Amino acid sequence: MDYRAATASQLGQAIETGKADPLDIAEVFLDAIASEDPDFQIYARTTPERAREQAMAASQRARSGMRRSPLDGVPVSWKDLFDIAGTECCSGTQILAGRVPKADCKVAVNAEAAGLVFLGKTHQTEFAFSGLGVNPKTATPPNKAMPGNAPGGSSSGAAASLTHRLAPLAIGSDTGGSVRIPAAWNNLAGLKTTHGALSNEGVVPLCPGFDTVGPLAHTVEDAALAFAALGGGEMPARDRVDRGTLKIAIPQTLVMEGCDAAIAASFDAAVEALENAGARISRIEVPEFEEVLALGPSLFPYEAWQAWGTTIERHGDLMFAPVRARFEQGKSVSRETYETAWRQMLQARNRYADRVSGHDFLIWPSVAILPPSIESLLSDADHFTASNLMALRNTRFVNMLGGAALTIPLPQTASGLQLAGIAGSDHDLLRFAMAMEGALSA
Repeated sequence: MDYRAATASQLGQAIETGKADPLDIAEVFLDAIASEDPDFQIYARTTPERAREQAMAASQRARSGMRRSPLDGVPVSWKDLFDIAGTECCSGTQILAGRVPKADCKVAVNAEAAGLVFLGKTHQTEFAFSGLGVNPKTATPPNKAMPGNAPGGSSSGAAASLTHRLAPLAIGSDTGGSVRIPAAWNNLAGLKTTHGALSNEGVVPLCPGFDTVGPLAHTVEDAALAFAALGGGEMPARDRVDRGTLKIAIPQTLVMEGCDAAIAASFDAAVEALENAGARISRIEVPEFEEVLALGPSLFPYEAWQAWGTTIERHGDLMFAPVRARFEQGKSVSRETYETAWRQMLQARNRYADRVSGHDFLIWPSVAILPPSIESLLSDADHFTASNLMALRNTRFVNMLGGAALTIPLPQTASGLQLAGIAGSDHDLLRFAMAMEGALSA
């Protein structure tokens, strides 16, 4: 069996049936990282000793018939904002160099309890505050599908660890799109969980009111298994969904504006495939998208500045200027302005929930644009800012409206279909997506 070509689910099944040993699997991935990422452009640092200890324990459990979960013995990479005891955790910034937590974050505790094997920490945008994944201060992981172009962020290394087959599963975070953008631009599945569905304890914060934990994976099934392992409850039911009963809505507000032609064509093909599979699709206006988008500059920068402003004022010269400038936008936002915007956002959430209540979920392109070239982003700060905002636009709606979302890879390069539901719809979205995945992969 080619361990690196397998999905996380396939590896778990091979361990279950005795066809694969967790220690052998771990060694294959550790060797691959050492030989194919020697300059640490994908991984910020690895944890081989812990991986081997965890894999050995998983191997013993498998032989004794005491496996803890379907992913027991399966390796995983962690974005560099998750605390792993004794391992440097810098959230992609030189400002936090030397920060070594003493304890695992809560989702890592849950993952170890489920038997996952920790390979190491992957690179990301500084403090997770950009959707492009470009980080000249530490590393910009490569986009395998479009070399020389942005990998998507902020969970850039998480996505690259999957596409370069240096991990079968990756854990990222999503505050405004940081799981879904790199997943879409790398043709992966990525789950933005409902805020609070997975614990943020021991995760370096950005915007506490919006930060969420979520997996990136090769398949929706792998994402669902990871969600369960991280503390999301039981694996979503695999019962067959009748596609003919699905009621899907396409928003007519903003999501298609300014889309690259290739993205629009990919989305149209996906809609046609779903209709051919029997899904019932309607088109609706969603004015709440425009409402919450206008609130973004009063919400995200304020929370980010409250979290890191004092630190950035002391050490901001260590940061990439466009990311620092985005933080500094929060300086001029008053608490009164922030609280007013938050109340307006909550009101919009209620109207949105009522508006979409007659539909199973909504769909639209995960990201409106293709990945820009890294060179163009680094040479023009205005282009960086405009591209970042455009990359985040189609994902940020969900964070502000309090829902869950999932991006499914489409056949076209750097293209994903986003499924969005209201708060608490995580399990249903995963169940629907598992049913739809086959119809969209042709």
